Amino acid sequence: MGNPQAYQFDLPATGRPQDVALPEFWYPGIQAFWERSTSSRIFDAILGVRAIVIHATAGSSSAGAVSVMRDGKASFHWLVPDENEPQHGQLVWACAPEARAAWHVRNAVGHPQVNGGTTRVNHWSLGVEVVNTQAGDPFSAWQVAITANIVRYCWAKYPNLRHVVSHARLDPARRSDPGTAFPWESFRQQVLDAATSGALPPSVAHAADAASVSGGEHACCQ
Repeated sequence: MGNPQAYQFDLPATGRPQDVALPEFWYPGIQAFWERSTSSRIFDAILGVRAIVIHATAGSSSAGAVSVMRDGKASFHWLVPDENEPQHGQLVWACAPEARAAWHVRNAVGHPQVNGGTTRVNHWSLGVEVVNTQAGDPFSAWQVAITANIVRYCWAKYPNLRHVVSHARLDPARRSDPGTAFPWESFRQQVLDAATSGALPPSVAHAADAASVSGGEHACCQ
């Protein structure tokens, strides 16, 4: 069994994936609760993102997890359904805008190997909650794979994203998630395998590389 307090790996500088599709849908009605459960980021919403934090809900349903956002107690960017929910194997719930700081890690905590020990983690990270009771409850293969896919999506999108880390790594005195049952090594390998994933679809591969595009055809952005 793994030690959640040691769960961390850093993404390499090369091999950024390009398979960025993510089957996400907004959790129904969640937009009404963003104001009371998220904050404006104090760093750039794209360039300032340095880490993605993996959590487990310690509950058995997506609805139970979302209730903390309704109550203004905590929040997260994505929620991965459990195998007893109809969305399992189909989609992940988007729960907070990526441009907002979700409240998934205490402001006072950090780790010296994660962004140099900087605190206020929520402002430079993204949070993923996986529905799991953490009480002898195995994670499904799909939950692990789709969580890896979320990380790949973020790796492709955020140029300064480096750290993939557990909640327990950042706050070991209070948190143990995603727990000893989370197969961290398999998860890590699925994330890093993105660097050698299959060829791009022809519709993407045939586009001109941005660095080679000649300028000045249109003034739409001036």
